[in-house]
Amino acid sequence: MSLISRIDVNNYEHMKRTIFFLLSGCALFLGSCGGSKYAGTEKVYKNKARDFSILYKDIPIENQLSKIAVINKEWIGTVNFGVRKPNYVMIHHTAQDSLGQTIKTFHNAKAGVSSHYIIGRDGKVVQMLNDLYRGHHAGAGRWGNDTDLNSSSIGIELDNNGTTDPWPDKQIEALIVLLAYLKDTYKIPQANFIGHMDYAPTRKVDPSRFPWKRLADKGFGFWYDDTLEEAPVDFDPRLALRVIGYDVTRLDAAIKAFKVHYIQDGTSTADLSPKDLRILYAIFKKFI
Repeated sequence: MSLISRIDVNNYEHMKRTIFFLLSGCALFLGSCGGSKYAGTEKVYKNKARDFSILYKDIPIENQLSKIAVINKEWIGTVNFGVRKPNYVMIHHTAQDSLGQTIKTFHNAKAGVSSHYIIGRDGKVVQMLNDLYRGHHAGAGRWGNDTDLNSSSIGIELDNNGTTDPWPDKQIEALIVLLAYLKDTYKIPQANFIGHMDYAPTRKVDPSRFPWKRLADKGFGFWYDDTLEEAPVDFDPRLALRVIGYDVTRLDAAIKAFKVHYIQDGTSTADLSPKDLRILYAIFKKFI
């Protein structure tokens, strides 16, 4: 083989290797950066998670303790600590038109809202936040003595427009499976599965027209028995609602929220019929 021929062969082989590496690099780049329409928001999530992990690992003498204005101080780490333990599950309806629209809302930094899970009408479960992170789904409100359920709860959004949408079996079945996992994993008490309207009765009505009895039958929240006994003559509805967990500062709002959850009829008024009072008494007894 002539010298020129050997040079041509070598150039050809070099070109093949160069093209192979270029194509491989492009494939990797496209796979990591352009393969998902959520690649950009996933990068934001990972960066925020990384920043939080740095805070968790930080030794306070380097940061927090250094800001305390005393001379004699020392960092000595304890062996007894843990991460956030969710103690409530709060259920919402999205009041939007699709699962995709809600995902887009939770990617909107200006909106500033999020939930740990979304469940579509077809039963698809989308997790958007690690259970151990604090979501932005509850907002201002009160349940019992807790005024910050963002810090102590897991938020679940159900894809439903809040007015005319039915609750498909596939969606509720998926919700029940998810609730069973959360209850078992975090040892969440049966009483601590609530709706957004329970926690924020002056602001919210979600989830509306919701099959709470179906959940209660599976051990997620309480429901009343078919046979209702009369409430005692001295029965105090305000006290009963407070014991259940409602904020009774605005009694009318608390009554309406109770009716959205347990009665689902005449929810626009704060009147309690004789049957409503029997239902309230039945639920009250499960909390004492």
